[in-house]
Amino acid sequence: MTDAIAKFNKDLVLAGPVGSLDAYIQAVGAIPVLSKEDEQTLANRFRDHEDLEAARDLVMAHLRFVVHIAKGYTGYGLPLNDLIQEGNVGLMKAVKRFDPNYDVRLVSFAVHWIRAEIHEFVLKNWRIVKVATTKAQRKLFFNLRKAKKSLAWLSAEETQAVAEDLGVSAKEVTEMEKRLHSRDAIFDPAPDGDDERNFTPAAYLPSPDADPAVLVEASDWNSDATTRMASALKTLDDRSRDILEKRWLTDDKKTLHELAAVYNVSAERIRQLESNAIKKLRNAMSM
Repeated sequence: MTDAIAKFNKDLVLAGPVGSLDAYIQAVGAIPVLSKEDEQTLANRFRDHEDLEAARDLVMAHLRFVVHIAKGYTGYGLPLNDLIQEGNVGLMKAVKRFDPNYDVRLVSFAVHWIRAEIHEFVLKNWRIVKVATTKAQRKLFFNLRKAKKSLAWLSAEETQAVAEDLGVSAKEVTEMEKRLHSRDAIFDPAPDGDDERNFTPAAYLPSPDADPAVLVEASDWNSDATTRMASALKTLDDRSRDILEKRWLTDDKKTLHELAAVYNVSAERIRQLESNAIKKLRNAMSM
């Protein structure tokens, strides 16, 4: 059985578009479509007797359907002949697993195997950095590509509509859209022997402390903010200042209920005092 399958694999590869693509499509379109009775007869011969000629006839008669399905994936920028070849592999797997006893046409059974192989090929080759690694991401990847009417970015309303239609969150749609729009770049310099002419991202990664001006600016901003915060706190009454300090400015932060017990008021009253104090603090710092 192993030798038979190996020969079957070789026969299928030979069925792929190795010459002119137009000539191949024209040739497979000229192969007659099998009747249901002929299909059942061939399938039984292959299943019961390992008749490779019967299997090959089944494959050849369904190559036109692979072409039709593969054309639906040309929007990914991959060669149609490669898509067809991968679809042929899926067709081969379907023929090997087809059980004529279920009384269904081979094309109805094979379409899922054909699409599965093409999907896998697209995900592996559309981009070096994989856009989808889980089953859910793969489903979203293909559904989003189909749902998008143009290459333009989706609006907030369109994103929400797509999310509801696909049963995912708007955040997941936006993340996958970013992956669809991104492109790969070589990270490491190419080994061309000329280090002065490498323009890959790795050559332009800055050190965290690469720009002294940025560090000085950040330090000045932090220092100024600290000074203004200290001055603004002095404008508050003692109770409000104490509540803010114990709620936000110490390592051992107090809860509303703990402060309510200290000042013998309700937790809601502490929340109100805190809210008013924050507003006063914000106004004082913005002056």
